[in-house]
Amino acid sequence: MRFALVLSIAVAGAAAAAPAMAAVGTPTFTRDVAPIFYKSCIECHRATMFAPMSLTSFEDARPWLRSIKQRVVARTMPPWGSDMPHGVLRNDPRLTDQEVQTIVSWIDGGAPKGDIADMPKMPALADGWTIGKPDAVYSMTEDYKIPPAGTIDYLYLRIPVNLPEDRWYTAVEIKPSARGHVHHIIAYTEPHSDAPTRPGSTFGPTNIFGVSPNKPGLVFEPGVAKLLRAGHDIILQMHYTTNGTAAVDRTQIGFIFAKEPPKQIHVTGLAVQPRFMIPAGDPNAEVKAVAEIRQDTVLTSLTPHMHVRGKDMTYTAVYPDGTSEVLLRVPKYDFNFQITYDLAKPKILPKGTKVEVVAHFDNSPGNKYNPDPTKDVKWGDQTWEEMMIGFWGSVVDAPAASQQQKQ
Repeated sequence: MRFALVLSIAVAGAAAAAPAMAAVGTPTFTRDVAPIFYKSCIECHRATMFAPMSLTSFEDARPWLRSIKQRVVARTMPPWGSDMPHGVLRNDPRLTDQEVQTIVSWIDGGAPKGDIADMPKMPALADGWTIGKPDAVYSMTEDYKIPPAGTIDYLYLRIPVNLPEDRWYTAVEIKPSARGHVHHIIAYTEPHSDAPTRPGSTFGPTNIFGVSPNKPGLVFEPGVAKLLRAGHDIILQMHYTTNGTAAVDRTQIGFIFAKEPPKQIHVTGLAVQPRFMIPAGDPNAEVKAVAEIRQDTVLTSLTPHMHVRGKDMTYTAVYPDGTSEVLLRVPKYDFNFQITYDLAKPKILPKGTKVEVVAHFDNSPGNKYNPDPTKDVKWGDQTWEEMMIGFWGSVVDAPAASQQQKQ
């Protein structure tokens, strides 16, 4: 579970000196708080990762006490936009009431460090990677220099791979070096070529993965994999954004390969609505998309995608018998945290099911992230424009999927 405690420096404050001894009954960092941080925070909050501070030690956490308390009490951290009941989603990171109270009591009690003998063992995490140590890492062949200002059109960058044979992978992570300048990356493959790279089928059968803010890696369930084809190169659809400072990026992509042939193959689906207009000033503009399931599908995850005016999104399955079921509600969409919601139990969507996706957008002055509430907004690639896509992940049995992948 990722506890991406990305805190604004504007609200961070240095804490007063902690007492040498904890009062009776006061939680300590080593005994009570470190286990929560180690379980929920340090996947992102460690020295080699993208969060703005490390929380692996008492000394690391101590300057951020005020902000930690604010965020956990407000339930804005860990980031999670869904209000589905506990147990529905496997990767639900929400802290329990007891965990929140432990952190608050520790801070209110003077944030004592505690006995070093109580300190839990640091989890084994690969430096710089959330999926663990990759079996193979492929990199852009050249640095890309990002200017401080202006619009950068989509780029399609080729990474030679030169695999002599097909390989199945069970985990993948895309790691840009200039993360603050990356709107998104979508990786896919195509046959090796020395010709100039052109736009390709980003969500076709050779799609690998996509990365957007705070969504670095993907690990499949045991027995599930995707195919990295022999003789293919990786193509990165790169969407850089400028933010006032220049930067240099050389993105890497890491894979963990399967040790045996998979039982099931991961497949991406989507409902998309590119034809919409969000009126200027509208605080609750609605956009709908519908996709029909054309074969029995085992649904495993759902990933809403909008830009900074995105407000909420709901997926509903309308079954062939006329009954319906909410698959996912995300009433608090946040572009900064592009979350994939993993179902605790895969759900079968029979052929003929319609997946209805309804999203709302806030184009009003009340949206502090709104680039310009005086303008109507349509579909567009850039952050100040909008998108409306309801992605989902599914699995199909390996023999059928292998045939599909080879087509």
